[in-house]
Amino acid sequence: MTGSGTVERVFIAPDAEAEMEERTDVEAIARKGLRGDRYFSEIERGTFVEWESDEERHNGYDLTLIEQEAVTAIERESGIELAPGAHRRNVETRDVALNHLVGRRFRVGDAVCRGNRLCEPCNHLQRLTQDGVLQALVHRGGLRADVLEDGTIRPGDVIEPLE
Repeated sequence: MTGSGTVERVFIAPDAEAEMEERTDVEAIARKGLRGDRYFSEIERGTFVEWESDEERHNGYDLTLIEQEAVTAIERESGIELAPGAHRRNVETRDVALNHLVGRRFRVGDAVCRGNRLCEPCNHLQRLTQDGVLQALVHRGGLRADVLEDGTIRPGDVIEPLE
């Protein structure tokens, strides 16, 4: 999984702990996130939101991605089957090594993003899904990214490094 890959599915959740909703497209807004998502900076309804302004906004909350291959692997290896969107990530990908995008700029659909840090699983995810998810997704829980340039993200879009 190197080079470019594709967007398989796109999800948002309008509120903290709300079920993820699959979308045919989503608008990514620079320094704000995905319009309609719980972490969109004008809404501020995410589980871990602690900022009060764009200046205080923590990096890596604009967009989260996870490899479809990781979701398949945890089912095969651990018997943990996650329903679509249960991973709580916004974009499910195929054929791209997300861990390699930390610190790099990349294009996803029409949007330009920068990989901020790994999106390691947390106890919150395990509470919403099932025991064992936390351990099964260690180091393959996805990527937290910042949106640098606005754009639309749709299933089938290309994901490619820019640097």
